[in-house]
Amino acid sequence: MYDYSGKVVIVTGGAKGIGRGISLAFAEAGANVLAADVDVAAGQQLEKDGAALKGELRFREADISKAIPCRELVETAVSYWGGVDVVCNNAGIQPPASYLPADELPEEMWDRIMDVNVKSRFLMTKYCVPEMRKRGGGVIINTASVQGLQSAYDVPAYAASKGADLSLTRQLALDFAKDNIRVLAVNPGTIDTPLVAEAAAAKGLSVDDLRGEWAAAHPIGRIGTPADIAKAMLFLASDDASFMTGSYVNVDGGLMAKGAWA
Repeated sequence: MYDYSGKVVIVTGGAKGIGRGISLAFAEAGANVLAADVDVAAGQQLEKDGAALKGELRFREADISKAIPCRELVETAVSYWGGVDVVCNNAGIQPPASYLPADELPEEMWDRIMDVNVKSRFLMTKYCVPEMRKRGGGVIINTASVQGLQSAYDVPAYAASKGADLSLTRQLALDFAKDNIRVLAVNPGTIDTPLVAEAAAAKGLSVDDLRGEWAAAHPIGRIGTPADIAKAMLFLASDDASFMTGSYVNVDGGLMAKGAWA
């Protein structure tokens, strides 16, 4: 449906799960994609799997919770393809060891989740905006969560990070509208990624049992796929969404329409 030929896209957390789906979708639509991740094996596999796609797909190892890797990521995209048009701030963590109430959660775990899930959005924006201005505009899309709208038990850091994603999305949209840079967010419901297995381990359930439990919670009767999120990203980054900024889209199988899902 979309032609991104000649566009340059950076996807953080781009080698696995939702990020892998986003990276492949943009490359299939013709974009030159730089996928960043800490998982080198997954990144190398992504490059192999994307080799025959219309656009060029490259992987770079990067811990996007730190400033220098974020700056270098943008510089790499510019050196490869001359600029940056779209940044998908997708990287996010919810470690099994973080499923604790606030009075039991280690400070170090709180800091790590906030650095990956929120600080990385700030850093990628800081370094990509000057390059987007040179191109006459761009699009920044943050992967937030339905947990930024409602919450669940024992996820204080994750819930706080996703609420921050949504608030930061609104604020950045105001600052950069004058530069023709749109800033949006996507709120996934439960998506079938490696995080499901981690959550199952934390809850002491089998992956199949947890998938079934979560599928039943979604009015549409299933959990989502990375492709579901990628299709929303393709739309939001396109000119079809040119009058959208500072807002979010729920891709959640009706979870937020149902309410009281926790």
